[in-house]
Amino acid sequence: MRVEAGPFERIYDPSVGEAQPWYVNDHTFICDRDGTWHLIGITHPEPMDPFDETALCHATAPSLRGPWTKHAFAMTASEADGETQLWAPHVIEHGGRYWLFVCAGGPSGDRYRLHLAVSDDCWTWTRSPSNPLVVDGFEARDPMVLRLDEDRWVMYYTATSSPSGGNHVVAATFSSDLVTWSGRTIVYRDELVGTGAGPTESPFVVRGPDLRWYLFCGPARYGEAMARVAAGERPRWGSVYSSTVVLVSDDPLSFARADEVGMLEAHAAEVIVDPTDGSTWVSHCGWGQGGVYLAPLRWI
Repeated sequence: MRVEAGPFERIYDPSVGEAQPWYVNDHTFICDRDGTWHLIGITHPEPMDPFDETALCHATAPSLRGPWTKHAFAMTASEADGETQLWAPHVIEHGGRYWLFVCAGGPSGDRYRLHLAVSDDCWTWTRSPSNPLVVDGFEARDPMVLRLDEDRWVMYYTATSSPSGGNHVVAATFSSDLVTWSGRTIVYRDELVGTGAGPTESPFVVRGPDLRWYLFCGPARYGEAMARVAAGERPRWGSVYSSTVVLVSDDPLSFARADEVGMLEAHAAEVIVDPTDGSTWVSHCGWGQGGVYLAPLRWI
């Protein structure tokens, strides 16, 4: 089964009401118990400044496609809690509460932390006393949490094969209570070797209509671009930045690059199912992109 995206349309402009352009990068959508949609994500004035990204935007809407209303930041980094950044939040609902997983940075690239905050209403967030949940490297970030079965949750995140660097990977760790996590497993290993930015960012795993598992991550063309730079060429960075590969597997804990079933022109893509009609959407955002966009996701 192939995966494609329809045309992207902007649903949220973070620059509205600001004196200068702003961006939204890695983000999350959640529909609360009252039917209100919440968008929470990395935000900062242009131009990009990833190591100064210390605030999470918050916008709400009566429906997934809007209209979206901008609010005060959902959270800002807390030095007292060891947070140097706030990157790539992911929110789920469980047990009558909302659970926000986020990269909180760290004192060095090999000691990045994944934190948890909880809320009863998606507005006021309280950090978990169990933080950090995970410490990994290089720059472990972009958590995404999925329930595997009645007894086990999995948290996917991007990292490298060792804390000091190595192959860019999608790693996973496991929990029965969303608080205590253990058992680091590599579910996808890219051939590209490095430390920071790489092709396994923003991992997102969903079960498709064929009941197989699909991993979305990127920027998928990053390795190809690095090879062109090494050869003295100048790649088109816009097409590199906005490239999300889709891999398929029968096992949610094992993916291979050979099993590609889609390439989307999107950055930090999230897959969202609208409970009102069952439609499936994919998002796009990022530095210099002018906001957050949605496109219909098609399983062909």
